[in-house]
Amino acid sequence: MKQINIGILAHVDAGKTTLSEAMLYKAGSLRKLGRVDNGDAFLDTDVLEKKRGITIFSHVAQMDWQDTHFTLVDTPGHIDFVNQLQSSLSVLDYAILVISAADGVTAYTKTIWHLLDKLQIPTFIFVNKIDQVDNQAKIFSNLQKDLSDALVDFTAPKAEIDENMATVDEHLLEEFLENGVISLGEIKKLIKKRKIFPTYFGSALKLNGVTEFLTGLDQYTLAPNFTDEFGARVFKISSSQNERLTWVKVTGGILKAKQSLGDEKADELRQYNGEKFKTVSELQAGQISVIKGLTSSFVGQGLGAEQDLSTAYLQPVLNYSVETAEDLHQVLVALQELEQEDPLLKVEWSKDLDEISVQLMGQMQAEILEQLLQERFNLNVKLVQGNVLYQETITQEVEAVGHFEPLRHYAEVHFLLKPLPAGSGIQVKSECSLEILPSNWQHQILHALREKTHLGVLGGFPLTDVEIVLIGGKGSEVHTVGGDFRQASWRGVRQGLMELKAKGAVKLLEPWYDFRLTIPSDQLGRAINDIQKMGGNFKIEGEDTLVGQAPVAQMKNYQQEVRSYSHGEGSLECVVSGYQDCQNSSEIIQSQNYDPLSDIDNTPNSVFCYHGAGHTITWDQVPEHAQYPYLK
Repeated sequence: MKQINIGILAHVDAGKTTLSEAMLYKAGSLRKLGRVDNGDAFLDTDVLEKKRGITIFSHVAQMDWQDTHFTLVDTPGHIDFVNQLQSSLSVLDYAILVISAADGVTAYTKTIWHLLDKLQIPTFIFVNKIDQVDNQAKIFSNLQKDLSDALVDFTAPKAEIDENMATVDEHLLEEFLENGVISLGEIKKLIKKRKIFPTYFGSALKLNGVTEFLTGLDQYTLAPNFTDEFGARVFKISSSQNERLTWVKVTGGILKAKQSLGDEKADELRQYNGEKFKTVSELQAGQISVIKGLTSSFVGQGLGAEQDLSTAYLQPVLNYSVETAEDLHQVLVALQELEQEDPLLKVEWSKDLDEISVQLMGQMQAEILEQLLQERFNLNVKLVQGNVLYQETITQEVEAVGHFEPLRHYAEVHFLLKPLPAGSGIQVKSECSLEILPSNWQHQILHALREKTHLGVLGGFPLTDVEIVLIGGKGSEVHTVGGDFRQASWRGVRQGLMELKAKGAVKLLEPWYDFRLTIPSDQLGRAINDIQKMGGNFKIEGEDTLVGQAPVAQMKNYQQEVRSYSHGEGSLECVVSGYQDCQNSSEIIQSQNYDPLSDIDNTPNSVFCYHGAGHTITWDQVPEHAQYPYLK
């Protein structure tokens, strides 16, 4: 029996958990169907999920259908809990994208679609609630237009399916014209390579189309290949009855109970099915399970042959401050424990202000976090929305230099700072000859650059979309010690940024939303005027819908306004689309009142040794004192 890990993903209210329940029920894993809105869904096991009637955490279930054992990963459908979704993507063999026939492709559906494309995860599509619409052909046509023309209706007659598939590949077209059919093996390969996306229709609530969908999943999926060398990927950290649980997928070899994993040991292995589990003595490659006993594991960690992997494809854009009468240290410890489960919280404590802040996707996540602190830690906390999270980037290339030479220390590094396309983040590489800097020194430099959260020099906001290229430097066999290249590297990046700031080549970025606003037609004029005031852009769809983009800072609280002036009839969906040039840079920079020269932890200045003592040389004077020649 082949083993397939398959995730169910969807926009909120598309019927994702309902489909999970229906599949488990049809497969015989459930005796009774649960309902999300009744709080008795098999996979919504958490107390908060039962109260809210939504999925907040990812959950795992097991089922067999014909010749396949499926491990089903149910993920949250609300954008505020997207980190649970994106961390789960790293362990999937296939994905099921659930789309509501009534709602069509939403902004969040497109976000999920882009993530699946980015990670090249083969995808099946289930169009749910088909009983609520009249024209299935029109729905399918719109899906092809909004997502991809490679969607193929697998509920059509076999001859029609084969004909539609044949158009995606010249070799297949020849096979189809010669034989009149496309072989099952070729269909599996097309799906695995994301050349086609099988699309099914049904109503999960009424169990319509579910049996056919399960049969398609069994028939058209390929079992992955694995190596004999042990490897595993951590995709989730959770807590149950004061036990820390590490969720993993074994990607190669075998994991045995009591096996050593670095400095720790796998005390116990568990296989979960909903909230129930059984202990096992070993796990085979491909299986998803839980390790009990690890205290330092983290989301994205690679075990054995696997390398660590960042799963933070979508980042929070809102900052919240903590208000509480509780002991602040207790709150900090609790939040840091929750940060292990959701690394995107990015808990920060300001020693000077004695304040705690967290980064969140939106208000619903803030409310859930408050409830988690109350129920798990008995802490009464209020999260107050603050500023959006701005970023900084550069618009020109520059050679940057850092020098660190207190008495009996020595290191100098030269970098090129290059602007990258939006969404690239910070990228680090070396183009320096090993004859100039040996590999161990280069490793120290690159490691120092990667471990640092580099800040900009306009408002002290995180730097992004910059490539840092090591091109040269010097060390001393006598005086260079471990931390010298770290200090020189960090100072060098800042020195280059200050040079670019002097040239006006550093700019501020702000996050933008993709939005979809549905409003009564008599309020459309009001909505258009609001979006224009925000500096957003839009197009009108139908008689009552605006689709477009707007700055997060302007739109973050617009949902309440929409509810008010539409008397509850309007709806606004917002998904972070990325960062663009800030519309009011001067105002934000002025309000931040940031002085890069006073930021001691991020100084742009260097230290040179003259007359037997270390002397600080300001960033603008560093080129005159540099001891390794400039590239240009």
